[in-house]
Amino acid sequence: MNDQMLDKDPIVLPGSASRTVALEICEQLRIPLGGVETRRFSDSETFVKILDNIRGRDVFVVQSTSAPTNEHLMELLLLIDAAKRASAARVTAVLPYFGYARQDRKDQGRVALSAKLVANMIVKAGADRLLTIDLHSGQIQGFFDIPVDHLLAGRILVEHAQSEKISNFCVVSPDVGNVKLARNYANLLKAPLAIVDKRRPAPNVSEVMAIIGEQEVHGRNVMIFDDMIDTAGTICNAALALKERGALDVYALAVHGVLSGAAFDRLNEAPIKEVIITNTIEQSGRGGLPAKVTVLSVAPLLAQAIERIHNHQSVSDLFKAMAP
Repeated sequence: MNDQMLDKDPIVLPGSASRTVALEICEQLRIPLGGVETRRFSDSETFVKILDNIRGRDVFVVQSTSAPTNEHLMELLLLIDAAKRASAARVTAVLPYFGYARQDRKDQGRVALSAKLVANMIVKAGADRLLTIDLHSGQIQGFFDIPVDHLLAGRILVEHAQSEKISNFCVVSPDVGNVKLARNYANLLKAPLAIVDKRRPAPNVSEVMAIIGEQEVHGRNVMIFDDMIDTAGTICNAALALKERGALDVYALAVHGVLSGAAFDRLNEAPIKEVIITNTIEQSGRGGLPAKVTVLSVAPLLAQAIERIHNHQSVSDLFKAMAP
């Protein structure tokens, strides 16, 4: 990488999982979207080609590794490899959503440490830096042998919650492990905090055992904050338990809308007034979202980070500005 790279705009290359957010990033930066051709062969192999001259340029490959996770992950690796072989000065992998993040520890015998393996693959493919949002576990940053910029989209959720002008409310953590983050949200919103005590008898299955701070819930609107909504079992069970304990309107706010399995049906049936997620995972092409779901954009946050990285400016200031 040389100083001449700073004289040129960064190149943003979209993966098929994040084309819309990549386009929004380019609109924020006032630059054209980089050209990428992606095809699937009849045997399911993936082909990628970069259509622009990127020699000596600062390249940002934007691709969430969301479902279909393995296809999108392979496409990301191929785009990074293609950029390195096209003599890019630096390649930053921008993953609004980092798939496999929940497999970050060896909690039973003879299982793979998938998050670490994916980190190794991204580095080996040629990425010089990683930019991502709200990792399920912060320790994943240590799995990479390259710089990692871990952004938090909490402020986006907080600003939306404040714009709703909801009065007489309580912040709720959907589980004990999320308490620290939920307390930060409660402090920002100047609201009391309650905690859902749950257990997981099986993967993607949750049961509410008790509500800690039940007196804070009764007669109040509640906002449940989490990092992601996957099958929506945790959020919907929590909402039902909160309503049974006298909560008024229930709002669910999460950064990543994974929304797998029966999530749509559960959200439609749950006593939740509004579900707020971001576009770290694009929802287009997945059928109609439930009417109660609102999607916020993380493109302005990512655009600021990309601009700072390209100009060799501090990204830590952005952490402070956006972290709850």
